[in-house]
Amino acid sequence: MTSQETPHADPNTGEIASVNIGTIREVEHNGRLITTGIFKTPTTETQTVADNHIGNDQQADPQNHGGPHKAVYAYAEEDYAWWAEQLDTELTPAFFGENLTVRGIDVSGARVGDRWAIGTAVLEVSEARVPCFKLGIRTRVARIQQAFAKADRPGAYLRIIEPGALTVGDKVAVTPTDDPSISVAEMASIYHRDRAGAGVLLDVPALSDAWRGWAAETMARHAGDTAS
Repeated sequence: MTSQETPHADPNTGEIASVNIGTIREVEHNGRLITTGIFKTPTTETQTVADNHIGNDQQADPQNHGGPHKAVYAYAEEDYAWWAEQLDTELTPAFFGENLTVRGIDVSGARVGDRWAIGTAVLEVSEARVPCFKLGIRTRVARIQQAFAKADRPGAYLRIIEPGALTVGDKVAVTPTDDPSISVAEMASIYHRDRAGAGVLLDVPALSDAWRGWAAETMARHAGDTAS
């Protein structure tokens, strides 16, 4: 069952199933040591959400992880149920390195600019996750990076609109954006398979500068290829 198929009385209300925090660690990969913050552990302690991060969560590669538009990463419990069937194994929160495991919300169907009120914090959906090789290190699943990209279940990065605090069991109240937008699943599909459609991203006011730049460059490259 996908998160889109999950029956729920109010599609704009869910809850936090797990809050997951990680610290930077060294791991061996292809004969060399690398640092990563993808290994996260569930916690029942209340976490502050401020200064572009949650609690004491750490990121080893600030150029590609963390920052104002990737302050918090969320993944759906319902999408984990789908993955458990695909991988034929039981999965636990933080398997994909997310900060928030949520239930009752179609996370990959979340649209850029949607706002989530959780505890005393307000977060805003900002972008889709593009998986890197560290996902394989965390999951120990062969070709998981490619499978994750193909699945169009990227989860959602969120920026912090109002700092606050949150904890396991807190309700998630979604206020859908009124602006032109696109879901993070659609973003992922464009990035991985339909780059000719990148222009639709430029109409999304809440799009991050990094994605806006990527979309503009992609469209310019596509126009050049078409002209030649």
